[in-house]
Amino acid sequence: MGLDHNRLSMLLAVLHRHGGVSTAGCDVFANIVGGVRISETGADLAVICAVISSLRNEPLSRDLAIFGEIGLAGEIRPVLNGPERLREAEKQGFKRAIIPAANAPKAAIGALQIVPVTRLVEVMDALRD
Repeated sequence: MGLDHNRLSMLLAVLHRHGGVSTAGCDVFANIVGGVRISETGADLAVICAVISSLRNEPLSRDLAIFGEIGLAGEIRPVLNGPERLREAEKQGFKRAIIPAANAPKAAIGALQIVPVTRLVEVMDALRD
């Protein structure tokens, strides 16, 4: 159950190589609430953001939504149903969303602030804002 160990290892390697953030010497645990198994790559970006948040000792905002796939070269790839995910996030009260640039909507979705990203380094900058 939870997150695939091999996927997590790959994400941490990409974070080190393309984000300059090493988790060497750290124990990294990814807990998925409710015993759900996450097999969709759309969770990649959220997992990486959680790791960065933990390493910086800075919690992520409660009103921040994050989704996207991370490629081996540090690129942020689009995921299926991006617009539907954003509409649902806005309905649930999220105020900001970090998403793949290819999933950016043409029109605004309520008051949701969209932060489109194409590379891992852009994600790290977006987390500082």
